[in-house]
Amino acid sequence: TQETGNTTGNINITRYASLQVDRLVGTATQATYADLAEQYEADSIYAPGTVVIFGGDKEITVSKFTHDPRIAGVVSTNPAHLMNSGLENGTPVALQGRVPCKVKGMIAKGDVLVASGVAGVACKMVKEMYEVGCVVGKALENHTEAGEGVIEVVVGRL
Repeated sequence: TQETGNTTGNINITRYASLQVDRLVGTATQATYADLAEQYEADSIYAPGTVVIFGGDKEITVSKFTHDPRIAGVVSTNPAHLMNSGLENGTPVALQGRVPCKVKGMIAKGDVLVASGVAGVACKMVKEMYEVGCVVGKALENHTEAGEGVIEVVVGRL
């Protein structure tokens, strides 16, 4: 249905619907998912959890070097809020919030994560190798194997 704006009262939507408004004013919002993401043009199709950097032929590409300071974020699974959503064939990159992330090596909850030498995979930061911009996020859970896996991380300014 369409509303002209001349009706007063409550509107209840009980089924899935798209809602378009010029201005939305509210007291609080809730989201099922937990990250703020933005669409970027990528060099390739990257799976959710992949660590990406600014660079390459397009806007972003997969990370390949340890402690790379060009970190853009982690490819999002299901963003709670997606900016630049009109970009065709864009890749949603989590800029803030929690997302699954590809990791390697032993990681403890709370460890600071950076790009590893494995393409698209994060690892625990080595303090002596820190550079401004190299942080991917912080681990929200442990990774207890030397190999690769996926864990929840918090990305963004930490």
